Amino acid sequence: MAGLTHPSGLVETPERRQTWTALLAVPRPLIMGVLNVTPDSFADGGLYFDRPAALAQARALVAAGADLLDIGGESTRPFADPVPLEEELRRVLPVIETLAPEIPIPISIDTYKAKVARAALAAGATLINDISALRFDPEMAPLAAALQAPVVLMHMQGTPRDMQRQPHYDDLLGELRDFFQERLDFAAAQGLSADLLALDPGIGFGKTWQHNLEILNRLDVFLDLGCPLLVGPSRKAFIGRILDLPAGPERDVGSLAALAVAVLRGAKILRTHNVAYARQFLAVLEAIRTTPALTAPC
Repeated sequence: MAGLTHPSGLVETPERRQTWTALLAVPRPLIMGVLNVTPDSFADGGLYFDRPAALAQARALVAAGADLLDIGGESTRPFADPVPLEEELRRVLPVIETLAPEIPIPISIDTYKAKVARAALAAGATLINDISALRFDPEMAPLAAALQAPVVLMHMQGTPRDMQRQPHYDDLLGELRDFFQERLDFAAAQGLSADLLALDPGIGFGKTWQHNLEILNRLDVFLDLGCPLLVGPSRKAFIGRILDLPAGPERDVGSLAALAVAVLRGAKILRTHNVAYARQFLAVLEAIRTTPALTAPC
Protein backbone atom coordinates (compact mmCIF):
# COMPACT_ATOMS: atom_id res chain seq x y z
CA MET A 1 0.00 0.00 0.00
CA ALA A 2 1.37 3.43 -0.91
CA GLY A 3 2.38 5.74 1.90
CA LEU A 4 1.67 9.42 2.48
CA THR A 5 4.31 11.92 1.39
CA HIS A 6 5.24 14.67 3.88
CA PRO A 7 7.10 17.97 3.46
CA SER A 8 10.17 16.29 4.93
CA GLY A 9 10.46 14.34 1.69
CA LEU A 10 9.98 11.07 3.50
CA VAL A 11 7.02 8.76 3.32
CA GLU A 12 4.84 7.57 6.16
CA THR A 13 4.53 3.86 5.49
CA PRO A 14 2.09 1.55 7.22
CA GLU A 15 4.93 -0.98 7.33
CA ARG A 16 6.82 1.04 9.95
CA ARG A 17 3.94 0.89 12.44
CA GLN A 18 3.14 -2.70 11.48
CA THR A 19 6.74 -3.75 12.06
CA TRP A 20 6.75 -2.18 15.51
CA THR A 21 3.38 -3.70 16.42
CA ALA A 22 4.45 -7.15 15.23
CA LEU A 23 7.70 -6.89 17.16
CA LEU A 24 5.94 -6.07 20.42
CA ALA A 25 3.50 -8.94 19.86
CA VAL A 26 6.32 -11.49 20.17
CA PRO A 27 5.46 -13.33 23.42
CA ARG A 28 8.87 -13.02 25.08
CA PRO A 29 11.38 -10.30 25.94
CA LEU A 30 13.06 -8.77 22.90
CA ILE A 31 16.82 -8.40 22.50
CA MET A 32 18.16 -5.15 21.06
CA GLY A 33 21.74 -5.56 19.86
CA VAL A 34 23.99 -2.51 20.25
CA LEU A 35 26.23 -1.29 17.44
CA ASN A 36 28.38 1.72 18.32
CA VAL A 37 29.93 3.22 15.20
CA THR A 38 32.13 5.45 17.34
CA PRO A 39 35.84 5.68 18.19
CA ASP A 40 35.23 6.21 21.91
CA SER A 41 32.47 3.91 23.16
CA PHE A 42 32.88 2.94 26.82
CA ALA A 43 31.62 -0.56 26.05
CA ASP A 44 33.88 -1.65 23.21
CA GLY A 45 36.61 0.97 22.93
CA GLY A 46 35.84 1.84 19.32
CA LEU A 47 36.20 -1.66 17.88
CA TYR A 48 33.46 -1.02 15.32
CA PHE A 49 34.30 2.49 14.20
CA ASP A 50 35.72 1.12 10.97
CA ARG A 51 32.86 0.50 8.50
CA PRO A 52 33.77 -3.11 7.57
CA ALA A 53 34.09 -3.93 11.27
CA ALA A 54 30.73 -2.30 11.99
CA LEU A 55 29.02 -4.29 9.25
CA ALA A 56 30.64 -7.53 10.41
CA GLN A 57 29.53 -6.90 13.99
CA ALA A 58 25.98 -6.06 12.90
CA ARG A 59 25.74 -9.32 10.99
CA ALA A 60 27.15 -11.20 13.97
CA LEU A 61 24.52 -9.66 16.28
CA VAL A 62 21.77 -10.69 13.88
CA ALA A 63 23.16 -14.21 13.61
CA ALA A 64 23.34 -14.43 17.40
CA GLY A 65 19.60 -13.78 17.64
CA ALA A 66 19.00 -10.05 18.00
CA ASP A 67 15.38 -8.98 17.49
CA LEU A 68 16.35 -5.45 16.53
CA LEU A 69 19.58 -3.54 15.99
CA ASP A 70 20.35 -0.17 17.61
CA ILE A 71 22.92 1.83 15.61
CA GLY A 72 24.52 4.97 16.99
CA GLY A 73 27.24 7.34 15.80
CA GLU A 74 27.74 9.47 18.91
CA SER A 75 29.05 8.19 22.22
CA THR A 76 26.81 9.26 25.10
CA ARG A 77 29.09 7.91 27.81
CA PRO A 78 29.57 10.16 30.86
CA PHE A 79 31.48 13.39 30.10
CA ALA A 80 31.36 12.81 26.33
CA ASP A 81 31.36 15.81 24.00
CA PRO A 82 28.70 16.12 21.26
CA VAL A 83 29.55 14.95 17.75
CA PRO A 84 28.96 17.35 14.84
CA LEU A 85 25.94 16.56 12.69
CA GLU A 86 27.87 15.82 9.50
CA GLU A 87 30.25 13.48 11.30
CA GLU A 88 27.41 11.54 12.91
CA LEU A 89 25.73 11.18 9.51
CA ARG A 90 29.02 10.03 7.96
CA ARG A 91 29.35 7.32 10.57
CA VAL A 92 25.87 5.81 10.57
CA LEU A 93 24.29 6.33 7.15
CA PRO A 94 26.48 4.02 5.05
CA VAL A 95 26.04 1.29 7.65
CA ILE A 96 22.25 1.62 7.69
CA GLU A 97 22.04 1.87 3.91
CA THR A 98 23.98 -1.40 3.59
CA LEU A 99 22.19 -3.30 6.34
CA ALA A 100 18.54 -2.23 5.91
CA PRO A 101 17.88 -4.21 2.71
CA GLU A 102 19.97 -7.13 3.93
CA ILE A 103 19.06 -8.02 7.51
CA PRO A 104 15.66 -9.43 8.54
CA ILE A 105 15.22 -7.36 11.72
CA PRO A 106 14.28 -3.70 12.32
CA ILE A 107 16.96 -1.04 12.76
CA SER A 108 16.80 1.63 15.44
CA ILE A 109 18.74 4.87 15.05
CA ASP A 110 20.24 5.99 18.36
CA THR A 111 20.24 9.78 18.05
CA TYR A 112 18.74 12.94 19.48
CA LYS A 113 19.24 14.91 16.26
CA ALA A 114 16.24 15.16 13.92
CA LYS A 115 18.37 15.45 10.79
CA VAL A 116 20.18 12.23 11.64
CA ALA A 117 16.88 10.50 12.40
CA ARG A 118 15.36 11.75 9.14
CA ALA A 119 18.29 10.46 7.08
CA ALA A 120 18.36 7.13 8.94
CA LEU A 121 14.62 6.56 8.43
CA ALA A 122 15.02 7.38 4.74
CA ALA A 123 17.85 4.83 4.59
CA GLY A 124 15.67 2.10 6.07
CA ALA A 125 15.62 2.47 9.86
CA THR A 126 12.29 1.74 11.58
CA LEU A 127 12.46 3.52 14.93
CA ILE A 128 14.19 6.33 16.81
CA ASN A 129 15.99 5.77 20.12
CA ASP A 130 16.22 9.27 21.60
CA ILE A 131 18.20 9.66 24.84
CA SER A 132 16.65 13.11 25.27
CA ALA A 133 13.04 11.89 25.04
CA LEU A 134 12.31 14.47 22.31
CA ARG A 135 13.76 17.37 24.35
CA PHE A 136 17.07 18.31 22.71
CA ASP A 137 15.95 18.93 19.13
CA PRO A 138 12.63 20.74 18.57
CA GLU A 139 12.35 19.15 15.13
CA MET A 140 12.43 15.56 16.41
CA ALA A 141 8.86 15.26 17.69
CA PRO A 142 7.27 16.77 14.55
CA LEU A 143 9.40 14.47 12.39
CA ALA A 144 8.44 11.34 14.31
CA ALA A 145 4.78 12.37 14.35
CA ALA A 146 4.68 13.16 10.65
CA LEU A 147 6.17 9.79 9.77
CA GLN A 148 4.49 7.91 12.63
CA ALA A 149 7.90 6.49 13.54
CA PRO A 150 8.17 4.59 16.83
CA VAL A 151 10.26 6.39 19.46
CA VAL A 152 12.05 5.28 22.62
CA LEU A 153 11.77 8.01 25.27
CA MET A 154 14.70 7.81 27.70
CA HIS A 155 15.10 9.55 31.03
CA MET A 156 18.33 11.44 31.63
CA GLN A 157 19.20 14.00 34.28
CA GLY A 158 21.34 16.62 32.55
CA THR A 159 23.35 15.85 29.43
CA PRO A 160 26.06 13.25 28.75
CA ARG A 161 28.68 15.92 29.49
CA ASP A 162 27.43 16.63 33.03
CA MET A 163 24.93 13.89 33.97
CA GLN A 164 27.29 11.97 36.28
CA ARG A 165 28.74 14.91 38.18
CA GLN A 166 26.33 14.86 41.11
CA PRO A 167 23.09 13.03 40.31
CA HIS A 168 20.46 13.75 42.93
CA TYR A 169 16.76 12.95 43.39
CA ASP A 170 14.41 13.70 46.26
CA ASP A 171 12.06 10.95 45.04
CA LEU A 172 13.81 8.84 42.41
CA LEU A 173 10.94 6.71 41.17
CA GLY A 174 8.36 9.45 41.55
CA GLU A 175 10.48 11.90 39.56
CA LEU A 176 11.03 9.37 36.79
CA ARG A 177 7.29 8.65 36.64
CA ASP A 178 6.51 12.35 36.47
CA PHE A 179 9.07 12.77 33.70
CA PHE A 180 7.61 9.93 31.68
CA GLN A 181 4.05 11.19 32.10
CA GLU A 182 5.05 14.67 30.97
CA ARG A 183 6.87 13.24 27.95
CA LEU A 184 3.92 11.01 27.05
CA ASP A 185 1.58 14.00 27.26
CA PHE A 186 3.97 16.03 25.10
CA ALA A 187 4.25 13.24 22.53
CA ALA A 188 0.47 12.87 22.37
CA ALA A 189 0.09 16.61 21.81
CA GLN A 190 2.56 16.32 18.93
CA GLY A 191 0.60 13.48 17.32
CA LEU A 192 2.51 10.46 18.64
CA SER A 193 0.17 7.93 20.21
CA ALA A 194 1.27 5.70 23.08
CA ASP A 195 1.33 2.61 20.87
CA LEU A 196 4.33 4.09 19.04
CA LEU A 197 6.32 4.75 22.21
CA ALA A 198 8.59 2.84 24.56
CA LEU A 199 10.03 4.09 27.86
CA ASP A 200 13.64 3.71 29.02
CA PRO A 201 14.55 4.70 32.60
CA GLY A 202 18.08 5.51 31.46
CA ILE A 203 20.30 3.25 33.53
CA GLY A 204 23.59 5.10 33.99
CA PHE A 205 22.29 8.40 32.63
CA GLY A 206 22.33 10.83 35.53
CA LYS A 207 22.11 8.16 38.23
CA THR A 208 24.38 6.87 40.96
CA TRP A 209 25.06 3.15 41.11
CA GLN A 210 22.51 2.89 43.95
CA HIS A 211 19.92 4.70 41.80
CA ASN A 212 20.45 2.14 39.03
CA LEU A 213 19.91 -0.76 41.41
CA GLU A 214 16.71 0.74 42.80
CA ILE A 215 15.34 1.42 39.31
CA LEU A 216 15.99 -2.15 38.19
CA ASN A 217 14.47 -3.58 41.35
CA ARG A 218 11.37 -1.37 41.09
CA LEU A 219 10.98 -1.28 37.33
CA ASP A 220 7.41 -2.52 37.61
CA VAL A 221 6.26 0.86 38.96
CA PHE A 222 6.37 2.17 35.38
CA LEU A 223 4.23 -0.57 33.83
CA ASP A 224 0.92 1.22 34.36
CA LEU A 225 2.08 4.08 32.14
CA GLY A 226 0.97 1.86 29.28
CA CYS A 227 4.14 1.61 27.17
CA PRO A 228 6.68 -1.19 26.79
CA LEU A 229 9.80 -0.74 28.89
CA LEU A 230 13.27 -0.80 27.37
CA VAL A 231 16.22 -1.31 29.72
CA GLY A 232 19.92 -1.04 28.91
CA PRO A 233 22.15 -2.10 31.83
CA SER A 234 24.70 -3.82 29.61
CA ARG A 235 28.34 -3.22 30.67
CA LYS A 236 27.37 -0.14 32.68
CA ALA A 237 29.54 1.32 35.45
CA PHE A 238 27.35 0.05 38.31
CA ILE A 239 28.18 -3.52 37.25
CA GLY A 240 31.86 -2.63 37.21
CA ARG A 241 31.57 -1.17 40.69
CA ILE A 242 29.88 -4.25 42.12
CA LEU A 243 32.32 -6.68 40.48
CA ASP A 244 35.42 -4.44 40.41
CA LEU A 245 35.76 -4.93 36.66
CA PRO A 246 36.81 -2.50 33.92
CA ALA A 247 34.49 -1.35 31.16
CA GLY A 248 34.01 -3.80 28.32
CA PRO A 249 33.15 -7.46 27.75
CA GLU A 250 34.40 -8.41 31.22
CA ARG A 251 31.07 -7.11 32.51
CA ASP A 252 28.92 -9.32 30.26
CA VAL A 253 28.24 -12.03 32.84
CA GLY A 254 27.24 -9.50 35.48
CA SER A 255 25.02 -7.79 32.93
CA LEU A 256 22.94 -10.96 32.70
CA ALA A 257 21.81 -10.61 36.31
CA ALA A 258 20.55 -7.11 35.56
CA LEU A 259 18.74 -8.38 32.46
CA ALA A 260 17.09 -11.14 34.51
CA VAL A 261 15.75 -8.71 37.10
CA ALA A 262 14.56 -6.38 34.35
CA VAL A 263 12.58 -9.20 32.74
CA LEU A 264 11.12 -10.32 36.05
CA ARG A 265 10.02 -6.72 36.71
CA GLY A 266 8.32 -6.39 33.33
CA ALA A 267 10.86 -5.12 30.77
CA LYS A 268 9.96 -5.91 27.17
CA ILE A 269 13.12 -4.81 25.32
CA LEU A 270 16.64 -5.51 26.57
CA ARG A 271 19.45 -3.48 25.05
CA THR A 272 22.70 -5.45 25.19
CA HIS A 273 26.15 -5.70 23.65
CA ASN A 274 26.47 -9.48 23.95
CA VAL A 275 23.44 -10.84 22.14
CA ALA A 276 24.61 -14.46 22.21
CA TYR A 277 24.86 -14.49 26.01
CA ALA A 278 21.52 -12.71 26.39
CA ARG A 279 19.73 -15.04 23.97
CA GLN A 280 20.90 -18.21 25.76
CA PHE A 281 20.31 -16.80 29.21
CA LEU A 282 16.81 -15.55 28.41
CA ALA A 283 15.83 -18.79 26.66
CA VAL A 284 16.48 -20.69 29.88
CA LEU A 285 14.84 -18.02 32.03
CA GLU A 286 11.71 -18.00 29.86
CA ALA A 287 11.54 -21.80 29.82
CA ILE A 288 11.56 -21.83 33.61
CA ARG A 289 9.04 -19.01 33.90
CA THR A 290 6.55 -20.38 31.39
CA THR A 291 6.67 -24.15 31.98
CA PRO A 292 3.30 -25.30 33.37
CA ALA A 293 3.23 -27.11 36.71
CA LEU A 294 3.35 -30.88 36.35
CA THR A 295 1.92 -31.52 39.79
CA ALA A 296 -0.95 -29.94 41.64
CA PRO A 297 0.05 -27.46 44.36
CA CYS A 298 -0.04 -28.80 47.90
